[in-house]
Amino acid sequence: MSLAVGRINLVRGWPAPDLLPAHHLSAAAQRVLSDPSIYEPALQYGDDPGYRPLREALSDWLSTHYNVSRDPDRICISGGASQNIACILQSFTDPAYTRAIWMVAPCYHLACTIFRDAGFEGRIRGFSEDEEGIDLVELEEGIKKVDEQQQAVTSPKLFKDAGQYHKFYRHVIYVVPTCANPSGKTMSLRRRKDLVTLARKYDALVICDDVYDFLQWPLVGSAENLERPEMRLPRLCDIDLAMGQAPEDTRGFGYAVSNGSFSKIVGPGIRTGWLEGSKAFSLGLSQTGSTMSGGSPSQFCASILAELLQTGNLQTHLSKIIRPTLQRRHRLLMEAFHQRLAPLGVECRESSLPNGTSYGGYFVWLTLPKDMPSSLVAEVAFHEENLIVGNGAIFEVHGNNSGKHHNFNRHIRLTFAYVSEDELVEGVQRLGNVIQRIRHKPQQYVDQKFGLPDNILETSK
Repeated sequence: MSLAVGRINLVRGWPAPDLLPAHHLSAAAQRVLSDPSIYEPALQYGDDPGYRPLREALSDWLSTHYNVSRDPDRICISGGASQNIACILQSFTDPAYTRAIWMVAPCYHLACTIFRDAGFEGRIRGFSEDEEGIDLVELEEGIKKVDEQQQAVTSPKLFKDAGQYHKFYRHVIYVVPTCANPSGKTMSLRRRKDLVTLARKYDALVICDDVYDFLQWPLVGSAENLERPEMRLPRLCDIDLAMGQAPEDTRGFGYAVSNGSFSKIVGPGIRTGWLEGSKAFSLGLSQTGSTMSGGSPSQFCASILAELLQTGNLQTHLSKIIRPTLQRRHRLLMEAFHQRLAPLGVECRESSLPNGTSYGGYFVWLTLPKDMPSSLVAEVAFHEENLIVGNGAIFEVHGNNSGKHHNFNRHIRLTFAYVSEDELVEGVQRLGNVIQRIRHKPQQYVDQKFGLPDNILETSK
């Protein structure tokens, strides 16, 4: 069969070029570089916790949005969400003490390598997602089992000294609470509260990738404002703070942190993010060796981002450009889904919360008809329709050692943030063509060996 004209990439988790605020960044950079009082400190080594004006501006913005008290000392600037996870693991875990890493399945797959690099090969464990975000019963049963096994084992000597600024946690739980990648689900309020309670019970640190919180919109109505309560759920770090300091947490590190990033709301090349947690945790993170040696991460970029927030240009860009554009693209995708894929037996969740009225993020998560493997669909789509889609198996917890296998080979992730609107609709049409042909002659396709190039998913963030 002849290849469709023009490749369409529906796996690339990048912002579309027309969403990048280049003109705002240019103006902010000019303001920074024209004022010695700004550019001199911006171009030098920065304070360990990060560029103070950005911490101040973030504190203003985040405290207003989440309706929490303002405190810049709870914020530490990072070199992006991924780099920040690595720093957290360097400072707050020890493979000889920390028993397991827990990841909700399906997961943001590229985080698995970060945990392996930190010494947790063979101790990464998956637990199931449910309609409200996570299966807490399964997670607690898994933690109990690991703790019981470890109690009978002689603890090895620690690799590190926690010292004055750090503590080591027994477990690490990694989640994307809002508009999860890949499923698009948002964790309900009661699940958030119960997860923090569980973390306190088992000395676990919950790392929350809160990178899509500002990328939500109503299914009906304007996308400019985040007025609806379901689009302003408290972060787990806010819930942890509101519970007060736990008696056993004598130094006040807390049990949940918010890992924020400018990658999805400004541009991935900015490589700047932030952590918000307790004052003790934020200070401890700033004392990570690579930060102390190199100075504040992304010091110059942080000065530009501070300008964007202080002027209100970022907030305006989000409300006037990014959210309305993503809302429109999501609607187009869902219209194409109902027209082309739903009649073929494909299913898709349409709201982030069960029976909710909003959606957000970059992705939708499709469930294929029974006995139709997504690996085959992805291969046929590439070879016959010049279409790249995310095979669900990619988003399994790699190296999962929980004893429970989470199989996503009936699922496909589609990204609506990157390609043009015409390509988005055309991509869904091509995917429908593939599914229809496989349904018509299943054995013919199963018998063929397609395969995919090794680098086909390099842009699947």
